[in-house]
Amino acid sequence: MSTFKLIVSSPDGDKFNGEAVMLTVRGAEGDLAVMAGHIPFITSVMPCECKIELEDGTKKTGQTEGGILTVTAEKTTLLSATFKFNEDNTD
Repeated sequence: MSTFKLIVSSPDGDKFNGEAVMLTVRGAEGDLAVMAGHIPFITSVMPCECKIELEDGTKKTGQTEGGILTVTAEKTTLLSATFKFNEDNTD
């Protein structure tokens, strides 16, 4: 599967910086998923559980209290007021 550059960052620093297959979050208009080649856009992110799927099938989940999601041709960035990975991430 194709991957894209994903950065998840909070005031505490980068929480994730690498390649991902898919990012799922709750945007202002509802749940959305970003995959490689997605059209560029910007949206606010609501408090939600974020899901990151990696190329090897690993899935990471975390919690955000909201923020801004920016998708460009070069990278996808989630700037979050707070972000914490869940302890029970599946591999």
